This record gives sequence, structure tokens and C-alpha cells, in this order.
Amino acid sequence: PKRHIASLEELSNEELCEMMQLTRLTIKAIRHCMNPDGFNVGINIGKVAGAGIAEHLHIHVVPRWNGDTSFMPVLADVQVVPEALEETFEKLRKSFNVLSNSFQHEP
Repeated sequence: PKRHIASLEELSNEELCEMMQLTRLTIKAIRHCMNPDGFNVGINIGKVAGAGIAEHLHIHVVPRWNGDTSFMPVLADVQVVPEALEETFEKLRKSFNVLSNSFQHEP
């Protein structure tokens, strides 16, 4: 969905369905290239809940591995994912390209 809104209840049924389909595709793409043990999926609604930008609803998809610490704290020079951001981006881009064809053909 491209509309800027602040909360789930403002979504049309079609937009809600599209967001969940894109969340599922994102999980598949991350699993395909990073092989995490699990995921945290969340939505922050309202400033008090951590929403940083008003009128901007989005879904966080965070890969998790056994033994990782909480919600990816960064201390000193410790990296949560042991590779450059550009490498991660390229892996995800390739995974999305491979999987997006199946996404377009799903009912």
C-alpha cells in the first residue's frame, strides 16, 4: 500500500491483505538468504508505542537466531549480522527477485 496512514484500522481490506502478503514474502526472502531460526514481526502504532513517523504505518520483520541478544542491540563495534549492509542488501534483492514471481501468482 502506498497511502500514508497511522494505524491498522485505517487500512482497507485490500491494503491489509497486501501488507500481510508482503510481510509473508519478506519472511520468505529473509529465510531464503539468511536462514534465521525465527522472526519477530511487529507494528508500532502511535508515538508512545515507538512509531517514529506519524501517518506512516509499516511492519518490522526482524530475523532472529538462537543465542542472539534481545532486539539487536549494538554495543561498541559488535555487529548483529556479520557482513556489510551492502552484502545483506544484495542477498535480499536476489531473494526477492527469485520469490516475487511466485508472489505475483499466488491467489
